[in-house]
Amino acid sequence: MQDHTSPSSLENAIALQKYGVGQPVRRKEDDTLVRGKGKYTDDFNLPGQAYAWIVRSSHAHGIIRDIDASAAKAMPGVLGVWTGTDLAAANYGPFTCGLPLKSRDGTPLLQTNRTALMTDKVRYVGDPVAFVVAETLAQARDAGEAVVVDIDPLPAVTDPEEAAKPGAPQLYDHIPNNVALDYHYGDAAKVEAAFASAAHVTKLDIVNTRVAVVAMEPRAALASYDKTSERYTIQVPTQGVAGNKLNLAKNILKVPNEKVHLLTANVGGSFGMKNINYPEYVCVLHAAKALGRPVKWTDERSTSFLSDSHGRAQKIHCELALDSEGNFLAVKVSGYGNLGAYITGVAPQPLSLNIGKNIGSVYRTPAMAIDIKTVLTNTTLMGAYRGAGRPEANYFMERLIDRAADEMGINRLTLRKRNFIKPAQMPFAASSGVTYDSGDFQGVFNKALEISDHANFAKRKKESRKRGKLRGIAVGSYLEVTAPPGVELGKIVFEDDGSVRLITGTLDYGQGHATPFAQVLSAQLGVPFESVKLEQGDSDLVHTGNGTGGSRSITASGMAIVEASKLVIEKGKRAAAHLMEAAEGDIEFGNGRFTIAGTDRSIDIIELARRMREGKMPEGVPSSLDVDHTTEPVPSTFPNGCHVAEVEIDPETGIVQIVRYTGVNDFGTIVNPMLVAGQLHGGVAQGIGQALMEYVSYDASGQPITGSFMDYALPRAEDIPLMEIGDHPVPAKSNPLGTKGCGEAGCAGSLSTLVNAVLDALSEYGITHIDMPLTPERVWRAIRDGKKMA
Repeated sequence: MQDHTSPSSLENAIALQKYGVGQPVRRKEDDTLVRGKGKYTDDFNLPGQAYAWIVRSSHAHGIIRDIDASAAKAMPGVLGVWTGTDLAAANYGPFTCGLPLKSRDGTPLLQTNRTALMTDKVRYVGDPVAFVVAETLAQARDAGEAVVVDIDPLPAVTDPEEAAKPGAPQLYDHIPNNVALDYHYGDAAKVEAAFASAAHVTKLDIVNTRVAVVAMEPRAALASYDKTSERYTIQVPTQGVAGNKLNLAKNILKVPNEKVHLLTANVGGSFGMKNINYPEYVCVLHAAKALGRPVKWTDERSTSFLSDSHGRAQKIHCELALDSEGNFLAVKVSGYGNLGAYITGVAPQPLSLNIGKNIGSVYRTPAMAIDIKTVLTNTTLMGAYRGAGRPEANYFMERLIDRAADEMGINRLTLRKRNFIKPAQMPFAASSGVTYDSGDFQGVFNKALEISDHANFAKRKKESRKRGKLRGIAVGSYLEVTAPPGVELGKIVFEDDGSVRLITGTLDYGQGHATPFAQVLSAQLGVPFESVKLEQGDSDLVHTGNGTGGSRSITASGMAIVEASKLVIEKGKRAAAHLMEAAEGDIEFGNGRFTIAGTDRSIDIIELARRMREGKMPEGVPSSLDVDHTTEPVPSTFPNGCHVAEVEIDPETGIVQIVRYTGVNDFGTIVNPMLVAGQLHGGVAQGIGQALMEYVSYDASGQPITGSFMDYALPRAEDIPLMEIGDHPVPAKSNPLGTKGCGEAGCAGSLSTLVNAVLDALSEYGITHIDMPLTPERVWRAIRDGKKMA
């Protein structure tokens, strides 16, 4: 039987050349998004919906004496006002951190058990204490401003080191000295012995700046409740619907999982911030049930600065021990991580565990000790932010290496080369406890030097000096241990119209999943690229998956697609054998067609799916090609690279300009190089923001100073240089596609190279360290101080 109405094997093969793995296929969704036709949470509305406004604390720390909502309740259009006491009666569960982290003494992480609305104390400016629902947003806002909150102020503390000292203001009675986790990793005796035998020890004190996420789309939620089915539905921007639904149902609402329906449409950025549930979501769900009508809430930028989780925020002391030849012996990291006022999501992990996992980077570092206290302060809660500990750890190591090279009189490049892990040493058991499966770090390094024209830097520096500018260069390697192992969903559905639905548990919030996932599926099954439709945002369909985070998407969903495709082919061979009256063992599959070996009799996979769906299959023969598959835990991968930055500095103003930037990376098998380059550009841009301008700050009373874009600087197009991007792929051995995550690598590579390049330019003034952000004022003051010391 030859099917003449569907594509031939040759036609499918030609299509795969255009849309297959490795091709720079344009993003499927761009036509929709660029034309403004995307649908984000605030674009959704339901008949009869009301509007919520959150009442927040204006004090950083204080005891709640009374909340008077009587005036607000009497205002026009107001449907209800709720406080923490009201929500407590509903017996909602608290927001907690589910990570099994333990302090050095073996005790578990101390939980803050945050409630949606505070009843006893407020602990940061912006802490929600009540909410109003009214017919219109304006009415809800007006009524919210009429709620009188009586708070007795208490002393506040915003610095984690100060908060951990005896006598500091205490946020919780059950958390002494505000230390929720006293984290330790490593063989302390081995590390101390290495330092005792070292010919040289380099020491650095580093502030890892607190940054705001400032995603383009603010958080929002639209909630409804069906009284008949007793089912909650919430439309909300997330990084994955399955995990957030489970947490919301099981831990917070305390209802069966099937009683919650979570929907996510287009998401305008997240970078880690939207991957947890927030108090506002509980508020609108509670009101929707109480009022019997939908309730909508949309954040504003001013309150986003207060209520969205922040990132980074550490005070670190680090040391590197080396022998007389410059070989690394051990590294030590100690200090404090700022948790903010509450612990939810994965907040402690980037500040502690992930530092240890990533500090070794691409270097042979026989021993390490990580000792970090994660501390509660009267500031906005902390969360994951692009890289979540990975860029920070690489930053600490690269800063140590440059300083050690200068102190020992060893060329910076030579010192790195001397300590690279070699390909012949793979798999390499790092002192971090993880085993790298692949990598050619010296090869990546060499290619970066070549592409960046490092050899001719001296000429460019001389030309800059003629124009009165200081020029600096830095070369920095990085390695990331991507997201910890987790299962993933691969669900394939063949539709009546010939399209193929792909359902998986990661979620696109800007990465462009639809295109590379379709490329992988098309390559596996030979289905037309244009026919693949991706669905990720409906928890009724996506029953499993860990969402997008930790640079896991292409590896996890890719593995799920490959495994699910094999199951489709197995089913297809059995069905094709029946329809073509052949033995199953004689059926071959390739380029989208099932063929009887040695003959020209074949059937296209889409046609086969139709025949199976419309005809009656005998017992033992599948009636559908559809597959619903969940993988075993998908292993971490180890993306790595080498970035080179060149800067020019105006010594009269302290203004830093990035004049050249090169990034060579090993992302294993690259499914779509255009999308990978875009991820690199975005990550580097965020690194530029933190390195040169972004900084969330508070005054002594805990009031935020950087509460809007008038006070908080983000990089603009003119601040982002043209980038030379190169690849040196070494496929991973831990997943069937050989991919390695790329989403956070730009941050990991850029922080150290930018800061080290600025310090290289300033070295003639004897300047060896400036903490981020390297603002014009900080650089200018360092130059003036350096001139005075000269």
